[in-house]
Amino acid sequence: MSRRQAYTRVERINFNLPEHVKGKGDVGYRVFECLNPQCRNMIQIQTEDLPPDFEFECEECGFQHKAGEVINIYEYNLINNTENRVIENGEFSILHDDYIAEALEYKYCIICGLLKPLQSFDIHSRRKTGRQGECRLCKHVYNSIKNQTRLTEQHREASQKRRLYVQFDSKNKIDVNEIYRRFDNKCFKCGLDLSADLVANSEKKMGNLDHTLPVYYLWPLTTNNATLLCKVHNGEKAEKWPGEFYSRQELASLSRLTGVEARVLAGAPIFNPEAIDILKNPKFVEGLVDKFSRYPNEVYNLRNRIKRVTGFDFFDNPNLKISANWVIEADKLI
Repeated sequence: MSRRQAYTRVERINFNLPEHVKGKGDVGYRVFECLNPQCRNMIQIQTEDLPPDFEFECEECGFQHKAGEVINIYEYNLINNTENRVIENGEFSILHDDYIAEALEYKYCIICGLLKPLQSFDIHSRRKTGRQGECRLCKHVYNSIKNQTRLTEQHREASQKRRLYVQFDSKNKIDVNEIYRRFDNKCFKCGLDLSADLVANSEKKMGNLDHTLPVYYLWPLTTNNATLLCKVHNGEKAEKWPGEFYSRQELASLSRLTGVEARVLAGAPIFNPEAIDILKNPKFVEGLVDKFSRYPNEVYNLRNRIKRVTGFDFFDNPNLKISANWVIEADKLI
């Protein structure tokens, strides 16, 4: 399906990415301080260049970091306080392998060119590092620029798309207080305190209730399955499937908090089977066409998207009473 032509673009002027960053947007680095206590040099090594039998030298002091070696921090006596006797003595030492294994992994941002922890980048499962090329900060600034230039037509289209998705949403009332309570009044992604949102007449809400499974795939928002996010991370998640946005550890916690199975959260995106069943009802589809007759592209795009992913065509129903032109126009967008 062809995508709508972008209304705006951000033209970069005087953008000069440092040479040492070019081509490194998907390269991970282990960053750690030299194991020599007298040296303050920070060592940066590509993760893929660290074999199990590693051996390398600190460029500042010459200290050898080698697999299987230990560094002795101090000698110790273990004292029995009751009998005032030495139970054992030895050396307090750290294995080089363990020290480097726990070092945080970093990567370069392809926008600001800075080396940042992997946690500063959103999940991207298809990339080697498992992270997007640009850091969250740069992405947030970029999106803020783009959002200022949205045209009235874009806002109208977005509004109609939300209205379309509501047709598949839960009709039950959302208990906002219960969702905030379950998430300890904090953004699930960054832990930002959102308690102020619950204060009566709060002028500026900082949190959003997120469709854990995206409404893009016709999943409903309910009290039981909603995720509490701050506005920044809600905007960054957008229509992403949970496995593309959260870490494995976060997905385990999210499953506990939302009741959605971990395998579903971490798996490939799927359409809500209950919504697909609803679309098999010709009366529902006819009502959908009636409601969105002024914005037919929304219905066309939904039909084409579902057909492309699942093979199901909700226009292909012998009991459906619509003009063949709806099918013809929808097919033009494929």
